Amino acid sequence: MKRITLAPGAHVTVLPAEKFNRCRISINFIWRASKERATAEAVLPLVLERGYADCPDMTELSKRLARLYGAALSVDGTMSGQNRILTVSVSGIKDRFALENEALSREYADIAFGTAFRPYIVNGVLDGEAVAIEKEQLRELLVGEINEKRSYCIRQTRRRLYADSPAGVERNGYIEELDGLTAEDVTAAYRHMLRHAQIEVYVLGAQEEEVQRSLCAALEGVERTPDTLPQAITFPKETPEYYEEPMATVQGKLCMMFTPKESFRREDLSALRVASAIFGGLPTSRLFQNVREKQSLCYYCASSFTSLTNVLCVDSGIEHGNAQKTQQSILHELAEISEKPVSQQELQEAKLALTNQLAAVGDSLRGLESWYFSERMRGGEKTPQEVAREVEAVTAQDVQRIMSRFSLAVSYTLTKEEPTDE
Repeated sequence: MKRITLAPGAHVTVLPAEKFNRCRISINFIWRASKERATAEAVLPLVLERGYADCPDMTELSKRLARLYGAALSVDGTMSGQNRILTVSVSGIKDRFALENEALSREYADIAFGTAFRPYIVNGVLDGEAVAIEKEQLRELLVGEINEKRSYCIRQTRRRLYADSPAGVERNGYIEELDGLTAEDVTAAYRHMLRHAQIEVYVLGAQEEEVQRSLCAALEGVERTPDTLPQAITFPKETPEYYEEPMATVQGKLCMMFTPKESFRREDLSALRVASAIFGGLPTSRLFQNVREKQSLCYYCASSFTSLTNVLCVDSGIEHGNAQKTQQSILHELAEISEKPVSQQELQEAKLALTNQLAAVGDSLRGLESWYFSERMRGGEKTPQEVAREVEAVTAQDVQRIMSRFSLAVSYTLTKEEPTDE
């Protein structure tokens, strides 16, 4: 791995990709999330993906990608901790596989940096017609979010935990703001991103010189004051908060979020991986074996840990009448794992599963890039092999120490909607 700083807040990371016949270039913009800009920033990647100044027509852009042996362009937006991220990626076959010696890396870089830095502008703003179309696409997405009850319950829990923190900004914005959103608003969000974002470019198998040249050219004349990105944050609660939402569903949902009083150190992350796997991240976990299998309290029950907000999340699908029992059983399992060392069998099963996952990181370009980008967001640059060695060194006492720091912060239940008397 090689990382180069080309300008303040602008970096290129080159990752080894010799075993792949394809290559990938990704431009990641990372900046502080803001509720005021959230809806405009949610529309932005949808608009950028439609075309750019040199190729504003979607059909022509698709033809250009097809001529490059079926190259692919994607523009995605997401949230990570207190930051918003916009990623422009282009992938295709490597230069050496071109039938007529085409300079494919140059073509890929031109499309990626054109999409990111040279959007299609009409009368000084992003194309108003494109903004109007993508607003309606986003509206459909937001309206449909409530239909996926599992993710809806998790989002409702997050909203109660993160409240007005930047970590609580909605990835897809807010439906009530769509009607008033203008092309000028989306253009202002784009310009804010260009000025304030940290830029992390990843090159896997493409010609790095072409990417460096393209980034330097793209930054010429752009006024930038990159944000210093916020560090990991935690959301301790003095007493747990409980919420119920009646809803006409066949299956109830329960989401519980646990937080420590203080943020974990980066050195704790491998122990957290093992602890979360034993608690609820595997088919052999405590939650799966005890809450689901032995007690038959839920259809599924799984845990995950988010390092940038220090949140351990447990979500489950339940019979409506089992909500309280399931909640108490989950709390019991947390207490058990916090008070008594786990067995060596549990420890070894978790380590084996995790080391297998880590060994598979390099099986795809996307997986490789995702690993190192996540490491960068956490402020590190460990390889999967280094983390695998750390995982092997985790002890039962480490798991107990880590889990004992968590306490319930927020519990959210989707309950059965009671019929009303007419």
